[in-house]
Amino acid sequence: MAASSLLRTARRRAGLTQVDLARRAGLSQAEVARLERPGANPTAATLERVVHATGHRLDLARADDVDETQLRERLRLTPAERLATFQASQGNVARLARQARRVRTAAR
Repeated sequence: MAASSLLRTARRRAGLTQVDLARRAGLSQAEVARLERPGANPTAATLERVVHATGHRLDLARADDVDETQLRERLRLTPAERLATFQASQGNVARLARQARRVRTAAR
């Protein structure tokens, strides 16, 4: 979930307005609105502080189920080898995009 959605959801579940939350978090209403806007990228500390001000808590647990095998394999490559791999992947994606057929959707 995006930070903006998480903050907006936490605020609404707490029954708070942006003004209420701003007072609790020591921010202005405009800052709260900016944090709730899609694309907001607050620091973890700001996110935790504002969520806490809603009466909720934020658990920033590490995702242990991430398979890092491919990351390690790529890091063993030289920069030139990584670039060549990337360029080959981009070529494959471009080829697939050219071969894809368009599906018409019904007008709403």
